[in-house]
Amino acid sequence: MADELDYRGTGGVPSGPTGDRPIRQPMFNLPVVVIWLLALMWLIQVVREFVLTQVQDFHLIVEGGFIPLRYALETAQQSYAWLWTPLTYSFLHGGFAHLVVNSIWLMAFGAVVARRIGTTRFLVFWLISSICAAALYGVLNQGSNVPMIGASGVVSALMGAAARFAFPKNGRFNRLHAHLLPRLGLSETFTNRTVVTYVVVWFGINALAAFGFAAGAPQGAQVAWEAHIGGFLFGFFLFPLFDTRRFDANGL
Repeated sequence: MADELDYRGTGGVPSGPTGDRPIRQPMFNLPVVVIWLLALMWLIQVVREFVLTQVQDFHLIVEGGFIPLRYALETAQQSYAWLWTPLTYSFLHGGFAHLVVNSIWLMAFGAVVARRIGTTRFLVFWLISSICAAALYGVLNQGSNVPMIGASGVVSALMGAAARFAFPKNGRFNRLHAHLLPRLGLSETFTNRTVVTYVVVWFGINALAAFGFAAGAPQGAQVAWEAHIGGFLFGFFLFPLFDTRRFDANGL
């Protein structure tokens, strides 16, 4: 069982029965909910690229992407897309490169959070974090008619959530067993050097994106850094509402 593994002296990597050699870890060991969400996003992208016409794809983006202008108009003057787009935008992407980047981060941090809180809470977390990311983007871009798409806001929320429990005080991040660590209180979080460095770097990267410096972004595309921050803050501060795991005095 995972909670019987020995972490002592291995920098956070579980050792074998004798404690002398680390256990080999599979490259991919993802929770089912993460696999299905990845499959859904990839299926949508494949259909958009190889099945839909340009007109059909444009209609999908308009009706599925988050557009702040919708919330400045009377509901009678538009479709009901304003109801579902705070969620559906998170399953659409600006191309395969955009999808690959979000998939990598989802596998890294989504898997850790999913193991921690389980399938149902993970799906609720996805829904609410998607809405919160869109809300901050909408507030800071009122009246914009440019659709926002991508799972980056949700991924940012998962990264914020992981900051509360996935980084040990000593040793390196271990993606397969980070979910077993005790959740840190806010004061503990801000005294954990690893977490502080992680948060500072994360906000630094998004600050660069806010000023137009975004490595890997498609030409002409804008990075929705506001959604990233909205998602991260939700995950960082409100993750305890989803986390019911209990630990003994040793944090196990």
